[in-house]
Amino acid sequence: MATQIHPHAVVDPSAQLGEDVVVGPFAIIGADVQLGDRCQVEPHAVVAGPSHFGSENRFFSHCSVGSDPQDKKFSGEPTYLEVGDRNHFREFCTVNRGTVGGGGRTTMGSDNLMMAYSHVAHDCHVGNEVVFANSGTLAGHVDVGDFAAIGAFCAVHQFCKVGRYAYLGGFTVATKDVLPFSLTVGQRAACVGLNKIGLQRRGFTGEEVKALDRAYKTLLHSKLNTTQALEALREGERTSAIDELIEFVETSERGVVKAARGGRRGG
Repeated sequence: MATQIHPHAVVDPSAQLGEDVVVGPFAIIGADVQLGDRCQVEPHAVVAGPSHFGSENRFFSHCSVGSDPQDKKFSGEPTYLEVGDRNHFREFCTVNRGTVGGGGRTTMGSDNLMMAYSHVAHDCHVGNEVVFANSGTLAGHVDVGDFAAIGAFCAVHQFCKVGRYAYLGGFTVATKDVLPFSLTVGQRAACVGLNKIGLQRRGFTGEEVKALDRAYKTLLHSKLNTTQALEALREGERTSAIDELIEFVETSERGVVKAARGGRRGG
């Protein structure tokens, strides 16, 4: 199937479209946009640039992807959005390009799902197979690891990190880094344990999950402070996932979301 552009679509002359791309009526593809093979741009979607997309991305009606950063310091400098393959941008979701002060580039990997009204702000870096539920929102300069899930109406503060395989429950407000493999919930975010179901679905063995669970109990529920807990983890049972957890905490600049005091769930 050859590339199909509806006569009521608007495609800037500088845009580069791969093979078998479909552009629906009233869609807009702006200047300096590169779309890979088999991308689909549905009616009324807006894809702006400078931006580069891999193959088989799908832009649903009324999404806005690649638009200017929402930053008052931005004054039209050339900044970019880079996106991998097979991402779905659902209705009314938004993704902004980077800013000069943040490195000039927003990036997303492959196989991500952005549900309706979700938002990725300027200078964010999103990995692969991340799910943004409806109205899940990243402020600027947020890093999200592979296989994470951002629940409905979640908000992640600028410059925070969300670790791999983390699950943020609906309405969570994260103002610190979210631990990898964690289940984190609440308007005053609290880590309530391990994302066991998510890990099992992703192929972690029972022994791997049990080892991580023990590590989490040492980090979050022992009477040790963070430094002492990390030392106990280094001296104890080690797996690649536990090593990842240790490194994440050690390199955190904002501090990490921990368990609520007294075992109270976040809220």
